[in-house]
Amino acid sequence: MAKLTVEEMWRQMLTGSYPRLHGMRRMWGALPSPPRCKLCNAPFRGPGGLLMRVIRYGPSPLNRRLCKWCTRAVHKHPGGAEIDVSVLFADVRGSTAIAERMPTDEYSRLLARFYGAAAEVIDEWDGIVDKFVGDSAVALFIPGFAGEDHAADAIAAARGLLEQTGNNGPEPWIPVGVGVHTGRSFVGAVGEGDARDFTALGDTVNTAARLTDCAGPGEILISAEAARAGELETTGLERRALELRGKDQTVDAWVAGASVIAEPAASPADLCQPPHE
Repeated sequence: MAKLTVEEMWRQMLTGSYPRLHGMRRMWGALPSPPRCKLCNAPFRGPGGLLMRVIRYGPSPLNRRLCKWCTRAVHKHPGGAEIDVSVLFADVRGSTAIAERMPTDEYSRLLARFYGAAAEVIDEWDGIVDKFVGDSAVALFIPGFAGEDHAADAIAAARGLLEQTGNNGPEPWIPVGVGVHTGRSFVGAVGEGDARDFTALGDTVNTAARLTDCAGPGEILISAEAARAGELETTGLERRALELRGKDQTVDAWVAGASVIAEPAASPADLCQPPHE
């Protein structure tokens, strides 16, 4: 068999067809217990987690969703591949006003609680936390880890996060808006030297971020592409044609909430007005 190029290796790994990774996931999957490395399935807790730490497969300090072995492999083989991926952005709405009303340490604890809730839900639906930045959480749902139903998983994670943060009721403990988009993106090890990171780049990521800018508290804006890929039941959902910052054409999105039928939420941000007639 011809030796794979770096791009071919990455594509197989990201789509779940890399033979060596298949074997590792089966082997480590037989050991208890979750949470696990999103790449090789190595357990981080229980008896299996203890064994992993002994052989230096414990959680990586650079990305707690990957083990040390996989992080080293990512850095050893920089590169990536363009694949279909689903991206979730979650943002605390009105964070500036919230921060003004409370002491700094209390606001820090509030954000830490939000990060924890987001990480838990994203893990539950086989996503990988890309980053926490400011008052936002970014997650990737990659076919090799989440399966072919990655778009449905991203939507389910978005709904789960609204429930975890109380946005399925009138008094959330933190107001959150979410955007979900599916499309082609470059996924892999980006950067050089110590600044290299496992992430996704491209218009798909940017569109998900812009959708989130438009989401009111308790809203999930699901692009038409993500809705189709995730086989979203849209009966009763509002559809919006949005002018997103930096986009030449309008983007169609469905408005959902924590439950199947979305309730009206706050008006979208000023940046996201419907197109002029």
